[in-house]
Amino acid sequence: MTPPDLRGVMRTFATGVCVASAYRDTPGGRRHDAMTVNSLGSISLDPPLICLSFRRGSGFLGDLLAAGCWAVSILPAGVRETARRLAMPLPARATHVAGLHARPGAATGGLVLAGASWLECGLRQRFDLGDHTLVIGQVLTAGHHARSPALVFLHGGYHTVDDPQAATVHLSGPGHWGEYC
Repeated sequence: MTPPDLRGVMRTFATGVCVASAYRDTPGGRRHDAMTVNSLGSISLDPPLICLSFRRGSGFLGDLLAAGCWAVSILPAGVRETARRLAMPLPARATHVAGLHARPGAATGGLVLAGASWLECGLRQRFDLGDHTLVIGQVLTAGHHARSPALVFLHGGYHTVDDPQAATVHLSGPGHWGEYC
């Protein structure tokens, strides 16, 4: 049996684009890291829980687990280049992290990007699943910028959603999902 083309199928699923940030305290001081992710999910409103998924063994995941907390900045449309740069491997990302327009979050110390909606989270649970680790975070603090155009990832690239009404599709009638659910 041929394995399913999960990567190909998931490229057709539009997701929001975020930057997760964590740090590690070293003898030379605090070293921040930040990386682009699109695996953010809302788990529960009461208590407020979110999840992120990272490749097992990644340096970023190691920093996040060691700190036990992190910040997530949900990127607005105008920062595509930041998303691209922070999607690079760690050595290439490091110089970009140092130049981010960001502040340390009050609850976690993770970097919160200027102009972005944000969450600061404490580690609640983790699960090793396949080649990734899913982390569940308790939301400690949050803030948002209403109505800023969204940055989304679709078909291997970054796109802007300026008008959420333009993206509305009505699924009804024969041949639509309603028949199957």
